[in-house]
Amino acid sequence: MNNTQPPELSLVIPVFNEADSLLDLQHQIVKALDGYEYEILYIDDGSSDESFSVLKDIQRTCPRVRLIRFRRNFGQTAALSAGFRYARGKVIVPLDADGQNDPADIPRLINKLNEGYDIVSGWRKERKDNPITRTLPSHIANWMIGRITGVRLHDYGCTLKAYRAESLKPIRLYGEMHRFIPALASWGGENVTELVVNHRPRTTGKTKYGLSRTFKVVLDLMTIKFLASFSTKPIYVFGGLGVLCLFGSFISGLVVILMKLIQNYSMNRNPLLIVSLMLMTAAIQFILMGLLAEILVRTYHESQDRPIYIIDKIIEPPDSPPS
Repeated sequence: MNNTQPPELSLVIPVFNEADSLLDLQHQIVKALDGYEYEILYIDDGSSDESFSVLKDIQRTCPRVRLIRFRRNFGQTAALSAGFRYARGKVIVPLDADGQNDPADIPRLINKLNEGYDIVSGWRKERKDNPITRTLPSHIANWMIGRITGVRLHDYGCTLKAYRAESLKPIRLYGEMHRFIPALASWGGENVTELVVNHRPRTTGKTKYGLSRTFKVVLDLMTIKFLASFSTKPIYVFGGLGVLCLFGSFISGLVVILMKLIQNYSMNRNPLLIVSLMLMTAAIQFILMGLLAEILVRTYHESQDRPIYIIDKIIEPPDSPPS
């Protein structure tokens, strides 16, 4: 491949302690993509095993491979974000390094993309994971994401997807929001579909995720919903809560006064007076918080682009044709 020309396809593969699966995965990729102009970006997300050494050995035999190494473990979202940023292909396909995604599905995703779609999301219809700790929480999370975002996909958690490169440019990833990319892109007008892909049982290493990931999805989903609906108008949220508290304070105070006039009930011994004062304080805080959020939003949208990771080194392949 000529390194001066952008390739047709970029594979983005986050790696975290997957030394045992990398060689086999590389062989499968080369076999599956015979005839394509492509590059492979492996992002070593602070692995503590021999993953990076294995990747350097792979690059010596395959000049299509580019390596990015993080100084420490920043997480899958950061690794994908780095891969998306440095990918040069017109189409970008991320996949897991553990071997559960099948590289043979990549041409099928690209063919589907060529039907006029901007994003094709993989659907692991027949999952080979633990049904209690992985599959069931995933089904619940997918249902929640579909309901809240309005973008109905069966499998948001599948890493294997195909993106047109321009679809990823306006998207900034934080936290663990890589699974929400189809929803974020769809809100921007991109055409999203899904395709059933093969899901294989893990044969090496161990999973990095458990039930705790479900709670992170819920928290990230709250953030996504806020950003989608109120990212440029946070005063509507905080100001609305402030007005609601102000209304509650007025009603509570009015009841205190009526109880004094009608029943001659002591105002300073009435607990509703405390409720009224607390609601008034909360109303002021919410409104001030909304004003501060408005200032922060303007700073956010006008700030410089700052990555969410620190790269230790980038190793480019030599300028030589593939063997």
